[in-house]
Amino acid sequence: MAAAAALAAAETPPAMPQAAGAGGPTARRDFYWLRSFLAGGIAGCCAKTTVAPLDRVKVLLQAHNHHYKHLGVFSALRAVPQKEGYLGLYKGNGAMMIRIFPYGAIQFMAFEQYKTLITTKLGVSGHVHRLMAGSMAGMTAVICTYPLDMVRVRLAFQVKGEHTYTGIIHAFKTIYAKEGGFLGFYRGLMPTILGMAPYAGVSFFTFGTLKSVGLSHAPTLLGRPSSDNPNVLVLKTHINLLCGGVAGAIAQTISYPFDVTRRRMQLGTVLPEFEKCLTMRETMKYVYGHHGIRKGLYRGLSLNYIRCIPSQAVAFTTYELMKQFFHLN
Repeated sequence: MAAAAALAAAETPPAMPQAAGAGGPTARRDFYWLRSFLAGGIAGCCAKTTVAPLDRVKVLLQAHNHHYKHLGVFSALRAVPQKEGYLGLYKGNGAMMIRIFPYGAIQFMAFEQYKTLITTKLGVSGHVHRLMAGSMAGMTAVICTYPLDMVRVRLAFQVKGEHTYTGIIHAFKTIYAKEGGFLGFYRGLMPTILGMAPYAGVSFFTFGTLKSVGLSHAPTLLGRPSSDNPNVLVLKTHINLLCGGVAGAIAQTISYPFDVTRRRMQLGTVLPEFEKCLTMRETMKYVYGHHGIRKGLYRGLSLNYIRCIPSQAVAFTTYELMKQFFHLN
């Protein structure tokens, strides 16, 4: 989610003058959403694939999988390939790709719509409207793609030789049949929504503030003209990475307990303590009571910090290339 939130934080650039051999302004406007959809989706998929091994280990540690619960981040990264092969580090990544593509697209488009709505209807501008629009866009994207995240977590939690689900379709069918139909796909939605509001909001606010301050005070040092539209000033790649990393780290720290709660609720009947974690309150109380704050509510946080820099690096680099390729500047 950090990559998609940060990607969508970029302001919509001014229209590019018509290029030779290209479609006219009307054609560019007509296909703007499609090109935005593709750019955000491709960038999100590249970023998530890069950090997929860390995502798999995070799920195993957050939910205290009995095969790996005694291990730390780095020892788990070594243990998973030994027990399940190197492809075990990418278990559940297929479902993640199916989810992250529409997630990034929906969040980006919703952000622009909410930002315009808040500015025109409520008269709110500056960094505040970015924070509000980011929170609302993040929640919208989560609600639309939550079932896919649920299935991805179930697949990632499985250990070789102890499979409950044979694949994405089987997981969907099993959850629907055994866990209350359609509502079964939305277990843990409330902590996700409560965690997404501050997470996306702080991500948008921090990244947007750093970007605007940097370009306004040191445009030559920190910025450069966009290759497809010299009139648009963008951050240099390494500055982009730094701003995105700082925004992601701050947002993760604030919202992480909700992420731990969400994962446990998503796993549902897979966990032996399932009946003690039926609601968000019960789940947080159980985790805190049995594991405390550092080893419970914030277990695996160091892994998220490690994920932050490479994830943002791939996301921003790919997104900038896609924006220029699809002439979004």
